[in-house]
Order: sequence, then structure tokens, then C-alpha cells
Amino acid sequence: MNRGFWSALKEDKLAMLGLYIFIVFFIVSILGLILTSGRNPIFDPSMIRLSEKLKPPFSHANRDILRPDQIPPFGIYIFGTDDLGRDVFSRMLQGAWVSLTVGFVSVGISVAIGILVGGIAGYFGQEYIRIYHLLSVVSISLSSLFFFKKVWHLSILFLFLLFFLIYLRKRSKILNVGLFTIDTLITGIIDIMLCFPSFFLILTIVAFIPGSLYSIMAVIGLTSWMGTARFVRAEFLSLRERDFVLAAKALGVSDFRIILRHMLPNAMAPVLVSAILGIASAILTEAGLSFLGLGVPPPHATWGKILSDGKQYLFDAPWLTFIPGIAILIVVLSFNLFGEGLRDALNPRLRR
Repeated sequence: MNRGFWSALKEDKLAMLGLYIFIVFFIVSILGLILTSGRNPIFDPSMIRLSEKLKPPFSHANRDILRPDQIPPFGIYIFGTDDLGRDVFSRMLQGAWVSLTVGFVSVGISVAIGILVGGIAGYFGQEYIRIYHLLSVVSISLSSLFFFKKVWHLSILFLFLLFFLIYLRKRSKILNVGLFTIDTLITGIIDIMLCFPSFFLILTIVAFIPGSLYSIMAVIGLTSWMGTARFVRAEFLSLRERDFVLAAKALGVSDFRIILRHMLPNAMAPVLVSAILGIASAILTEAGLSFLGLGVPPPHATWGKILSDGKQYLFDAPWLTFIPGIAILIVVLSFNLFGEGLRDALNPRLRR
């Protein structure tokens, strides 16, 4: 990163505001993990106090009724309590860590898949997929399927078929007939995936798998890699014909080294922007799933779940809706502002 990038980023006040809010959110999330974890957490998000339900923010705990272990720190409900008397501030702290984890892990999964798929399409896209390749994939897939189903004879049969294809590959012209290019296949898969509305696709998948924090992160990551793949593919198609890549090929540098040392670092700028914007999208998706009751299950508290629990008390306890709603708005907006500013700073044309 040169000085022009940093100066352009610092001049964008909205981007810097988004960065500062993100830093605060990150610190609060780490503190939330520390303060709400363990057998005797300082802030217990699961502590039920039915006598203290629906108390407004900054109200004092009733020390005459509660046991000493039920009294919140400082004796004050900073964000009030919910319909079960649970401290909303403690639940918001835990929800911040859940949102941060879901955002970063799911985006990490999607970026890894997008870089792999987009890199293959951009660098090896002109290579043809031949009949031999398709038959080999089918043989490996069926052999693995029957192996896990413990149908040993069929698994061994398709394994022998694979070895037979390897033997015939250099002797049969039919097996080497090209069907379509790798780029055609990958772009077709990307276009098909983009045809489905991502949120409804996630809803469909989540409905058929056990709900957990890890499954939510995996589902969001596995259904949001297409944008990154298209960015990487476009950058690789542009970089593949550059002089420094052609010179590396002429010197006999391996394809793997060319991709890692020369092409990938030059293609990471749009991927970085896409990843930051993707974190905001992942946090919003997780909140939407939790609001619908399909997100991270208890005992984890999430902002979407707090929002969902508070919607039936909108007039009696509006803080149950406003506090998580405003938190989601501010965090998602901060990531979007920082991502937009980073995109402008990384693009010399937009910078000028």
C-alpha cells in the first residue's frame, strides 16, 4: 500500500468513521466473549429473573428479592431486561461476538472458495474438459459413495474402472475429445448459483440441516462465494497476458508459483473490498435467520433473536427492538462505509 492509498483513505471521512466503528465493534466483541463465557461469567446472558422482567434501561436491580449471584454488575440493567428478566446488555455483548464470528468465518470460507474457483477459471480457463475427465470424476464419485455405504464390490468395481481409464487415456482418441473449456463450466456454475436468491437458498438449506453456529457459518460461506470468484476470474484474465507473467513462463516458473507469487497479490484489491462488504452481508443474513428462528440456536444470544423476542413487546418494551436494531444498523453501515471508501482508495481512477 503506497502513501497515495493511505492519504486517499484518510481524506474519506465516512470511510474512517466506518473503520473506527469497526474497531470499537471488534473490541466490544472480544470483551463480550471474555465477560460472558465460563461457569461464572461477569455478565450472564442466560440468567433468568422473572421478578425483574421488562425493566427499562438504566433501572436498578431489586436487591431485596434477588440472590447475590442474580444481581447484575453495578446493580444496574444498562439496556433493561427482556420478558424473562434476562439482562439485555449481557445478551448484546454475547451477540456481538456471535455476529463477529459469523461474519469473519463465513466470509473467510467464501473468499477461499472464490479465489480457488476464480483462479482456476482465469488461469486455466482455456483448457478443455475431456471425456476422460468426466468419466474419471464419475468413477471417483460413485466409488466413494458406495464405499461409505459399505457396498464394497461396487466401490472396487468403479475403482478398477478409474485405473482402466488412466490406462486407456493415452491410447484412445475418443477419451481425449474436448467437450467444453474449464472457464465455460465454472462461469456456468456461477451463473446458475446467481439465479437463486441467496437468502431463500440459505433458508432452504438451513431447514434441512441441524442448526448450530458452525452450520450457519458454513451455509453462508458456501452460498456467497460467487462474487469473489467473478472478481478473481476477471483479474486473472487481465493479468495472464501481462509481460511479467509471460516472462515468468518463459523462465520456466511453475504455474503454481506464478499464481501465488505474481498474480494473486495483484488480484487481491477487489477481493479485499468484496470481503469487507461481505462481512456486513453475512452479519445481516445471520440476523435475519435468527429473527426467523432459523439462526444460531440457544444458548447463544444473537442480535436477531433479541430483536425477534422483542417484537411482541414493541409498545410495552420498545428497547428490546430498538437496541438490537440500531446495533445491527450501525455495524452493517460501518462495514459498508469502510468498504466503499477502501474501494475508492484502491482505484486510482476513482482517487483522481
